[in-house]
Amino acid sequence: MAVTAVHQLAQCITCHAWSADRSMVALCPNNSEVHIYRLVEDKWEKVHVLQKHDQIISGIDWGARSNKIVTASHDRNSYVWNLERSEWVPTLVILRLNRAALCVQWSPKENKFAVGSGAKTVCICYYEQENNWWVSKLIRKRHDSSVTSVSWHPDNILVASTSTDGKCRIFSTFIKGVDARDPKKESRFGELIVQLDLSSSWTFGVKWSPSGNTLAYVGHNSVIYFVDDVGPSPLAQNVMFRDLPLRDVLFVSEKMVIGVGYDCIPMVFAADERGIWSFIRYLGERKAVSSGSRYGSQFSEAFGKFYGQAKLGVSNDAVETSRTRGVVHENCINSIIPLSRQGTQIRRFSTSGLDGKIVMWDLETEQDLLELLV
Repeated sequence: MAVTAVHQLAQCITCHAWSADRSMVALCPNNSEVHIYRLVEDKWEKVHVLQKHDQIISGIDWGARSNKIVTASHDRNSYVWNLERSEWVPTLVILRLNRAALCVQWSPKENKFAVGSGAKTVCICYYEQENNWWVSKLIRKRHDSSVTSVSWHPDNILVASTSTDGKCRIFSTFIKGVDARDPKKESRFGELIVQLDLSSSWTFGVKWSPSGNTLAYVGHNSVIYFVDDVGPSPLAQNVMFRDLPLRDVLFVSEKMVIGVGYDCIPMVFAADERGIWSFIRYLGERKAVSSGSRYGSQFSEAFGKFYGQAKLGVSNDAVETSRTRGVVHENCINSIIPLSRQGTQIRRFSTSGLDGKIVMWDLETEQDLLELLV
């Protein structure tokens, strides 16, 4: 088993985020509050309750550099929380939305954060030192429906978004005076870099690889999409499976992705030496294929029928699976957060779900997966 700890911290968890040293976790127990727990002698104690929103909090992110917490809520507002002495002090961010805020994420440098909303917009927020407040700039008239997820490129300029219109889009968020100008990447704020129309259903859970060369996102049609060479002529692959859809994804290395969702158990996907992505297996269970040589040739030959991939525009058979659902989680897993890194690789991560559990997973205990990470 890859599970190292299971913590029942609420009846239902909407989202969660960790402090930089991983000693505290902030979570929303499916209401308008943020509960912060600290690990004390192997027990989690509630040390803070952040109360400012009026409706359910849909997104939390805890900055590792600044130690600031940003929250987004269905009340159409966002707050930046700063720890002053022993109290968390909120600063309201006017998002200028007429629909709910659905997701939020700090940029890599933490000088900006992005908020996706039901108003078909992405808000890029930054701090104005002169006026001592947070300002939002909106990327409008680009989405045809709600923005379900956002993810920052490592360059701190590009942001990817998914939407219930079935598309994934990448925008420039360059802001003069906030971002350093790069002559090789001249772009204006809100410029649409590329639009990926790969899914016929809602899309969720977009993430960049550590290098920023690969993008992964998931559809409500039980498909995960991988896009390389993001630009005017991207290379796209998809992996279909016959279980329930995923909701979120995480790159644990440049060539391995963990997906979580309605089937209550993490799924492992990896790319072989040719760059062909495949479903590997479920975490906490044995490998989906027989042991032997490295997975690349096995998946592309002996198991080609069930584990085949397709380039953009070409259909393929779905992954055949047979198992018992839910090894640890008993309801939908809605978020996956890294816990520890070794260079560009993530060895430990946590998941939270509608069952109110936060589960910690350790890839060090999965020897076959650890070999693929090396």
